[in-house]
Amino acid sequence: MLELFPDAIAAPPQPGSNRRKAGGQVIVFRQSSPSLKGRRELTRSAPRRLYLIPVLSKALDILELLQNEKSPLALESIYQRTNISKTTVYRILKTFVHRGYLAQSQDGLYRLVARPKKARFGFGSESAEMPFSEAVTDSLKAASSAAGIDLIVLDNRYDGPTALQNADEFVRNRVDLVIEFQIDQHVAPVLADKIDAAGIPLIAVDIPHPHATFFGVNNYRVGFEAGECLAQYAKKTWDGKVRWALGLDIDEAGPLVQSRVTGAFEAIRSRLPGIPSDFLVRMDARGLRDKSCQLVLDFLRRHPKDRGILIAAATDTSALGAVQAVRELKREKYVAIVGQDCIPEALEEISRIDSPLIGSVSHEAQSYGPRLIHLGLSILSGHRIAPYNYVEHKLVTGSWASQGGKLA
Repeated sequence: MLELFPDAIAAPPQPGSNRRKAGGQVIVFRQSSPSLKGRRELTRSAPRRLYLIPVLSKALDILELLQNEKSPLALESIYQRTNISKTTVYRILKTFVHRGYLAQSQDGLYRLVARPKKARFGFGSESAEMPFSEAVTDSLKAASSAAGIDLIVLDNRYDGPTALQNADEFVRNRVDLVIEFQIDQHVAPVLADKIDAAGIPLIAVDIPHPHATFFGVNNYRVGFEAGECLAQYAKKTWDGKVRWALGLDIDEAGPLVQSRVTGAFEAIRSRLPGIPSDFLVRMDARGLRDKSCQLVLDFLRRHPKDRGILIAAATDTSALGAVQAVRELKREKYVAIVGQDCIPEALEEISRIDSPLIGSVSHEAQSYGPRLIHLGLSILSGHRIAPYNYVEHKLVTGSWASQGGKLA
């Protein structure tokens, strides 16, 4: 057998072998062992293949050069010191600048940029079963993805103890910032203290928390506009004759969220001053559909002949529960309801000509995500932030409102 040895591993000539140079390699021919029955073979050991990407290697050479330098370098200097073509150097530098690894000064010099670690936010959502909460969650997920932020979402399940457990989870995960959307005012100080003790900034959505930056609607104003809508409807439809004004409230959310009903009652009193205070009735519906339905059913059954009943609901979910009760007792002509949030089911209900749900105040859920991400990044950057940050809102009404002009 004939065997070929590259120069680096060639053995010294042995008796019975012939050594020659061929193409820069030393080739040794020798006879095979007798066991191969005189056959002659030629083998060549190839050098090990390296799977490299040339342009990536060049990019890393440039990056390493800049890492080792204490001062910025110009394109020409980088080109001369790397022996990479100037066109390739230029394109690599521009790519690094675009991706944020390098910065270019006005005089054309390139320097490394210290890249911060990827931020990670924790979001405690109000409840996966509440349409408005889910709309906020979807908006926040999209905004965090667009901003390159890792978002951990945990469902508070409309339950205070669950929100506390989720807060502990955020602390264990060492998130950079917590965005908290939970309903229980009694849990708020305990939860906020956990987050504050861990040194994590906190943003509270819609319900204020100690140590937190507030983000959400102006609860009193959205309630006032709902009350104006109800009063205007009563003037147009019932000649201003109103017997009762009901407020479907959320006691556990605390006074700020309760100011939605406070604002609604204030607007009704200012537009319809003849209603006695005793006929403005608050009910703790907890923002839940079934609870609201039962409360309104019970009230209407206690007052079977009364007409001119206005209902201001703290949420659309409560408003839809009230609609269910009114429809069950066939009192649609004598009851008017306004909700909050403009969830899809409520908007569909408002569009019905015979619906007692005459309007809702939109809290613009789609705007929550981008604004919360911007607010969170501003806090982490050390910017001065206002303690209360309000979102825009707008009233959405049915066709009745367009038949006679603006709200009075």
